[in-house]
Amino acid sequence: MWYQQTITLSPKPRGFHLVTDEILDELRRLNDVQMGQLHLLLQHTSASLTLNENCDPTVRSDMEQHFLRTVPESAAWQHDYEGADDMPAHVKASLLGVSLLLPVSRGQLMLGTWQGIWLGEHRIHGGARRIVATLQGE
Repeated sequence: MWYQQTITLSPKPRGFHLVTDEILDELRRLNDVQMGQLHLLLQHTSASLTLNENCDPTVRSDMEQHFLRTVPESAAWQHDYEGADDMPAHVKASLLGVSLLLPVSRGQLMLGTWQGIWLGEHRIHGGARRIVATLQGE
């Protein structure tokens, strides 16, 4: 079985956001897959997807503080006509990536106990974000 749909995440402020439930609530055919995989592609160049801590929100805020220090807006970026937060957002998206490949078993993602899907919103006002979700399995 192959199934594909586009999921639109609600707009979020800059930072890291746990979006596992938001994605699963929209994914229509996950229960149809007994064994397979889910590929998620974020269709944006200034946000990212990553898998990390799903319980303690301070991990997300610490991660945001790390990236604000590591990839500062104040650097001498050439690409600056879309705002000071744009080029750093591109760098962060490339460092973290925009896709995930996750195993599926019996209609559920096979995530570790403390793992959740994060959206890294790297713009101050990024807007709604689209994810193409592709399910493959039997």
